[in-house]
Amino acid sequence: MMYLEEALRVLLENKIRSLLTITGLIIGVGAVIAIQVLGSGMSGAVEGVLGNFGDRSFFVQPNPRQGNFLKAALHLRDLQTVKRTVPNIVDAQPFSLVRLVAHARHVHSPATVYTASPQSFETRLFQYGQNLMPSDVAQSRPACILSDKIYRRLFADGRDPIGESVHIGARRYVVIGVLAASRTGILNANQGGDIGLPYTTYERDWLQGRSILAGVFYVADIGTIGETEVATVKELRKIRKNAADIQYFTIDRKTITGFISALFTVLTLIVALIGAVSLVVAGIGIMNIMLVSVTERTREIGIRKAIGARHGQILWQFFIEALLLCGIGCGIGLALGLGVGYAVNALALVKLSGTVSSIPWLQATLISTGFVILVTIAFGTYPAYRAARLDPIEALRYE
Repeated sequence: MMYLEEALRVLLENKIRSLLTITGLIIGVGAVIAIQVLGSGMSGAVEGVLGNFGDRSFFVQPNPRQGNFLKAALHLRDLQTVKRTVPNIVDAQPFSLVRLVAHARHVHSPATVYTASPQSFETRLFQYGQNLMPSDVAQSRPACILSDKIYRRLFADGRDPIGESVHIGARRYVVIGVLAASRTGILNANQGGDIGLPYTTYERDWLQGRSILAGVFYVADIGTIGETEVATVKELRKIRKNAADIQYFTIDRKTITGFISALFTVLTLIVALIGAVSLVVAGIGIMNIMLVSVTERTREIGIRKAIGARHGQILWQFFIEALLLCGIGCGIGLALGLGVGYAVNALALVKLSGTVSSIPWLQATLISTGFVILVTIAFGTYPAYRAARLDPIEALRYE
């Protein structure tokens, strides 16, 4: 306790110098802790955004940057060919959407109309009714399913809309289901669209032979989904006479999570490097200040040794001073990192994904404690050792 009180007194006598010394430590630790908190939040956000995406489906879309995009454009007949010829594919549907105006009774609202089927790229829950039936697709029935968003717009009174009519342009569709609002986040609010039509009905009423945005394929064996994606692209290129300039890319849940994980890994590495540089700079600064402190207090050290202070007592005096300096810096960095990470998580990630992730308090505290120990040992030991090794006679002569 005596050593701690003495170290605290010395630091308080030089407040500005102490604060400037630990600034690098605050920045480094704060950056590392913030990225840990954001990592936890990002993991939860990704899970929230992709939580409804099925594992047994994938998208195929022409590369929009290729020179001959029109030649690579997909049509419904292409999907049917792939379904017949590629093993493991159990179903295929077009993915396309159009922005139109829908109305129910006297209520009008803009709506995104999209292709739908009994199977979906998302796992779905319904608050009213049910999903489309195979017969709806086979017979091109004028049925539709509504998102929770468009339901609340068109049926603001909250009544059960099953069997009600929704008009899109001059066409009439019957509501057979309303999707549940499973998330509150912005990215989850409307993942597919507002009004889903059987894709055969959509093709008849709105596509009318034009190309589609993408194809969605469903597999029987999830373990070979990668090979199935490759085979699908090969088949589509074969349909196009294996033209060298035709390019397609596939998207599935694993692809999306892999991309986000890779992006976040790079971000973590960059922040870790910034933190490492800051810690090294801060450590050098702490060593420099401690050496200055030893020089300034050389006569004091000589007096203490002359009246009986042992080698270990002098060593501990300066070592604890360095430990206290590192502890204060890492403590402020810990608080700053937690605060920044929590604020970004609460104000951005939670609103985007609708998923609240727990803050890794224990992990952040352990990292901060580890930095305290590491920096103190690496940069505080030598000044303390130098102070303890001073010759008392020479120290008393120092001016």
